[in-house]
Amino acid sequence: MRLRAIAMILGLSACDMGHLGNPLMWPANAVSSGMENASYNARRQKLQDHVKQQYDAVLRDIRNGDGPALTIGADLARVPTKDRSAMILTMQSDIAKFIPNTAAARERLVVWFMVHGG
Repeated sequence: MRLRAIAMILGLSACDMGHLGNPLMWPANAVSSGMENASYNARRQKLQDHVKQQYDAVLRDIRNGDGPALTIGADLARVPTKDRSAMILTMQSDIAKFIPNTAAARERLVVWFMVHGG
């Protein structure tokens, strides 16, 4: 019986608890995480509204390689300026994923922006 208890204790000591962080910081981390999530959700909602209202203009700008509707979308998603040209090239090659104008296509476009954003 003792041998089993010792084996269990030794087995638990091998578990990696480092990903949990300092337990004293959990309340502060929860508040911080909640604020980050709220900020992200607000940015995403603004981007969704923009894409819904300016969908045709965003697609036109993707085809043209630049334009105000595309720039606003990239700004809302916080896509770094240095990464935008590569993002646009990839969007141009995958533009069929965003056609026709459906809720699913708009969602894919929003996700595309947010994945490339910061």
